[in-house]
Amino acid sequence: MQIIKTVNDLRQVIKEWRRAGETIAFVPTMGNLHAGHLLLAKQAKLHADRVVVSIFVNPTQFGVGEDFDSYPRTEQADQDKLVSVGVDAVFLPAVETIYTPGACTAVTVSEVSDLYCGAFRPGHFSGVATVVCKLFNIVQPDSAFFGLKDFQQLTVIKLMVRDLNIPVEIMAVDTVREPTGLAMSSRNGYLTREEKGIAPVLYQILCEARDAILKGSQSIAVIEQSSLDALKRVGFKPDYFVVCRCVDLKKANAEDTDLVILVAARLGKTRLIDNVYFSKESCS
Repeated sequence: MQIIKTVNDLRQVIKEWRRAGETIAFVPTMGNLHAGHLLLAKQAKLHADRVVVSIFVNPTQFGVGEDFDSYPRTEQADQDKLVSVGVDAVFLPAVETIYTPGACTAVTVSEVSDLYCGAFRPGHFSGVATVVCKLFNIVQPDSAFFGLKDFQQLTVIKLMVRDLNIPVEIMAVDTVREPTGLAMSSRNGYLTREEKGIAPVLYQILCEARDAILKGSQSIAVIEQSSLDALKRVGFKPDYFVVCRCVDLKKANAEDTDLVILVAARLGKTRLIDNVYFSKESCS
């Protein structure tokens, strides 16, 4: 596995792969890798001849007072894990490699970026879209793999690729969960022992809300409010709990069939996000 730190070196490696007629899959990460990230890399290997994984803690997607400085950085352990799943190259750029000093260009996907996490983390999705666009330009992959846990982020990236005619196939991979049902996340390491016992309730409440919607005996508004109340009772401080249309993340109504329930909630110092997506038609 090659460890590459500059754009020119990575482009040279990719040029050699292209000359050999090989396809390239890409997995962008911020490191501190867990089983969810490794599943992305494994799926990428099934779809392409070569796999590139980037590890870059992107400063532009962190807001004032967020955890950029304390975000866990475990590069050697990450590299060992990626070797074990057969990744071909790891791109480990410095901040100044990705962001030219004085850079004045950013990518913003309007409307969807202002909803939900975007409302609570202003500028977050512009930071995500900008760095992913830059990484796509650097790696120029045939396909890129993202986890469905960050459903809103995935939607932003899909829209960016569509609107900017970026020739990358976006592949979504199911959320990997701990045995308790808690979605795997690099930020789970912030949870205390007591909080780790409470955190799985987030997914339980999502599933209960999904089941209530499929049952059809309560309105979406009532289900959303009862779910927020349930989260608060066990110690969460929810930012939102909302039932949306999968296609555009606008709030769902009774006639919509393909749905996703999005939630973000704080437990102690840790902000957790999760979702469940489903179709009322396939369950009818």
